[in-house]
Amino acid sequence: MKKRLKRFVPKFLRGPFFEGLRYRNDMIPPKSMSFVGKGDFVKIGLEFRRHFIELAGLRPEHRVLDVGCGIGRMAIPLTEYLSPAGGYWGFDIVRQGTDWCSARITPKFPNFHFQHSDVYNKHYNPDGQVRACDYRFPFEDDFFDFIFLTSVFTHMVPADLENYLREIARVLKPGGKCLITFLLHNEESAGLIRAGKSDLDFVHEMDGYFTTKPADPEAAIAYDEQAALQFFQRCGLAVEPPVRYGSWCGRNKFLSYQDIVVAGKPRAA
Repeated sequence: MKKRLKRFVPKFLRGPFFEGLRYRNDMIPPKSMSFVGKGDFVKIGLEFRRHFIELAGLRPEHRVLDVGCGIGRMAIPLTEYLSPAGGYWGFDIVRQGTDWCSARITPKFPNFHFQHSDVYNKHYNPDGQVRACDYRFPFEDDFFDFIFLTSVFTHMVPADLENYLREIARVLKPGGKCLITFLLHNEESAGLIRAGKSDLDFVHEMDGYFTTKPADPEAAIAYDEQAALQFFQRCGLAVEPPVRYGSWCGRNKFLSYQDIVVAGKPRAA
């Protein structure tokens, strides 16, 4: 493959180009270790890097926080975008992922940092010692330019979600932005669920959310759209419309798989 690619890459770019490929391949975890859901690991990471730039204005010099960083699906493509002036911090409740990233990514990119957070989650970390509703992000106020969460609030109950949003507002710089994915329950998605077109059957209404499994609710959680947007307002974040709806419920027109909400922290008057 390398010989074929050489025909399309100018000589002066071949060194950096193939070094970049080597880094990426070396940093991609084996499928047996991946716990971040279905789909192509590399393609999804590249897709979201594009969303971060186009929807939320991510720049190379930004400080970035990845809440629920998994095993590097979003971090790896960002190594090719963030400059040494910027930086990446990620934490996750699954130690396997943060240990892998610390061993494979940080030695090559010292401005990429990974941390395990022992937060309880019935589905993903049942032995966690800290409740998500009490967890304080391990960062100072007004530290980050951009924060993102992909497929995190789809596994969190309301009290936990609201605390995380308050923490996002605390550590985000004034004028900074966040991009968060949801599974939003609204008239359209509810109709598609009833019609049997949805991948996820959110027919069980709980206390402030919907789930597919009442016995294990955090396996998949959907929120009423208006209720979800009100969480942002209560926590001091301003949603930037429109909501970009996803394909999860069987829509014909969509941007990604889950629904995407972008919000900002207002600057002081």
